[in-house]
Amino acid sequence: MRSRPTIICCALLLVSGVTSATDFPIADRVVIDKSDRLLHLFDNGEVIRTFEVALGLRPEGDKEREGDQKTPEGSYLLDMRNPNSDFFLSIRVSYPDVSDRAAASAKGVSPGGAIMIHGQPNEPSRSEAYYKTQDWTDGCIAVSNSDMIDIWLMTGENTPIEIRP
Repeated sequence: MRSRPTIICCALLLVSGVTSATDFPIADRVVIDKSDRLLHLFDNGEVIRTFEVALGLRPEGDKEREGDQKTPEGSYLLDMRNPNSDFFLSIRVSYPDVSDRAAASAKGVSPGGAIMIHGQPNEPSRSEAYYKTQDWTDGCIAVSNSDMIDIWLMTGENTPIEIRP
């Protein structure tokens, strides 16, 4: 049986007139501007799409340790996809890297992990308005479910991602 996100993805593609994933341009780089709450998809140095995002509950500054509710800053890869996420669809950011682990180790803390770009909760505990207007994640990058479908279709495995302050 197909998962709920897969069925929704297929239905939205049909409604939008998209006949295959090849109808979407593929980004060669993703840039998150935390201060502007924007995710940009780039192809050959040109922005091809921009999406509004929500960040961790404490969005100011770089992630330093597990549980600090901050979204990391730096250069990573989009390295794994989860079609069965608790948050519609999700794509993992390769945080922590070697320098993140070393910085956390020097402080005697865990760097944390499981930083994702993801859609909305499958079982929301708050209003739709809350998720649209607030930073609400534990350190991830959240988008609307429809935007998540586009990001899913427009990025490949190991797409570079830069998360800026």
